Amino acid sequence: MTDMTRRAFGALAFATTAATLTGASAFAAGHSVEHTVTIQGHSFSPKNLTVNAGDTVTFVNQDGAPHTATANSKAFDTGRLRKGSKATLKFSTAGRYPYFCEFHPGMKGSITVQG
Repeated sequence: MTDMTRRAFGALAFATTAATLTGASAFAAGHSVEHTVTIQGHSFSPKNLTVNAGDTVTFVNQDGAPHTATANSKAFDTGRLRKGSKATLKFSTAGRYPYFCEFHPGMKGSITVQG
């Protein structure tokens, strides 16, 4: 490869990578993503979750005992979830939202919403 060909190839590779990253960012910014928090073994998994504003989080109870996912600030509450039940919440406002189970206060997690 000549020096001119190497430079042209490098410029093309950079332009292609930049276009791909820009397209991915535009896609992510314009579309919400669905996340899942599983409740099993008297714990939330993942315990700490980071999402973007506009994303949804579905809490799924796989335990035999009922559970809730209730924000410490009361900003959200799934209500009582029995085994096999689920609740989906949309997070629109940036911030950190610690939460717990009202039936089992030792069960804790947090959702961080990025603006």
